[in-house]
Amino acid sequence: MATTADFRNGLCIEFNDKLYTIVQFQHVKPGKGGAFVRTKLKNLENGKVIENTFTAGVKINTVRIERHPYQYLYEDDLGFHFMHQETYEQISLAKELVDNSDLMKEGQRVEMMVHAEKETVLTCELPPFVELQVTYTEPGLRGDTASSTALKPATLETGATISVPLFINIGEVISVDTRTREYSERVK
Repeated sequence: MATTADFRNGLCIEFNDKLYTIVQFQHVKPGKGGAFVRTKLKNLENGKVIENTFTAGVKINTVRIERHPYQYLYEDDLGFHFMHQETYEQISLAKELVDNSDLMKEGQRVEMMVHAEKETVLTCELPPFVELQVTYTEPGLRGDTASSTALKPATLETGATISVPLFINIGEVISVDTRTREYSERVK
């Protein structure tokens, strides 16, 4: 058991019989009335973010979560297959548990959040940035660069399509932010 004084970003709690992780919190002490804590909670089952206000000092059930390193192996009808980096144990996950799975290529290292008591996988997270090769994009035309924000669609080696600047060509390797699905930089 914990109280609202123990809140921190990333803390996993049980709320309304579901598992949530704290995305953001703020202790508020108004001039009149009791203190409270405003939070943004992310549901670990479906990824939805909700806002909730807790009275200061209320008891909360915390859940122990462990992070395990895995490597993506391949995809088939059963879903995605991963291998634990330390024990070499292989598991398969449903496609819904992996965010931005189209940015994941074979051999990619990922981190899984596992419920410590139940040993069930809650989420699979890609690293913040991945390096992928551009397999198709239209050539940037001369004179189209009047605006510094000019973008064009590009297909990556995993089949994902994102927007890239006009100067990116086929065969180049780029860095992609997996949280926002945006172009980050060209890799040399």
